[in-house]
Amino acid sequence: MDINITSSKKIHNALLAVLVVLAVFIFVKIFTDIKAVSALRDSTPGNTITVSGEGDVSAVADISTFSFSVDESGTTVTDAQEKATNKNNQAIAILKKAGVEDKDIQTAGYSVNPKYDYSQSGTVACPAYGCPPNGNPKIVGYEVTQSVTVKVRDTDKAGSLLTQIGAVGVSNISGLSFTFDDPSVLQDQARSKAIDDAKAKAKELAKELGVSLAGVTSFSENGGPTPIYYAMESKAMGIGGGPATPPTPDIEKGENKITSNVTVTYRIR
Repeated sequence: MDINITSSKKIHNALLAVLVVLAVFIFVKIFTDIKAVSALRDSTPGNTITVSGEGDVSAVADISTFSFSVDESGTTVTDAQEKATNKNNQAIAILKKAGVEDKDIQTAGYSVNPKYDYSQSGTVACPAYGCPPNGNPKIVGYEVTQSVTVKVRDTDKAGSLLTQIGAVGVSNISGLSFTFDDPSVLQDQARSKAIDDAKAKAKELAKELGVSLAGVTSFSENGGPTPIYYAMESKAMGIGGGPATPPTPDIEKGENKITSNVTVTYRIR
């Protein structure tokens, strides 16, 4: 009889333990499901607001950049290369004499192309309206083109350098612009202003909607420095063997503007 009572108690305790474990499992499952539903509700697009903000900072540029190219022709590749190299070296010598460092002078392109004669042979009679293109053109020479980009850290020298390089007879000078060597500090300042602008808009919008901000769900930014460009005309600088011209006047670099445009999405409740 005692054996049966003891056995019944063991079975009862075992069942009780199973029920306790099952209850704990069900509680944990319900709690987890509630958290998941809450998180899903909080991340629902309908429970967010998106605002944009803009900030800008203006400052005087600390570098100027421009490019120039040399185009030379010759009866042979070597002849054309020597002519282009000599003229390019003259231009670079002017830059270095003015204090431009090697690291700020970069060859941006170099090409050698044959020059063809497409005219018909003298033994072919041509009609009154002219000869058609020759199907077998003849190579009559070669053309070498070399382009160089320059960064000038002493921006006050930019105008003088353009004039001096133009006097050498380079084929083209273009892309003069004033910008910043390291715009990161100014970019940070512009971004900070843009975020403050977005935050103020979000608070005002939340107040009008009768909700409160519960945190940021997404953020994006675009923007950057806006360089100031100046157009250069070859003839005005005596480029290409034209008549000499007065020195290029000082170029006013003014101020550049760095802008930041941000988009911020806030969770609301």
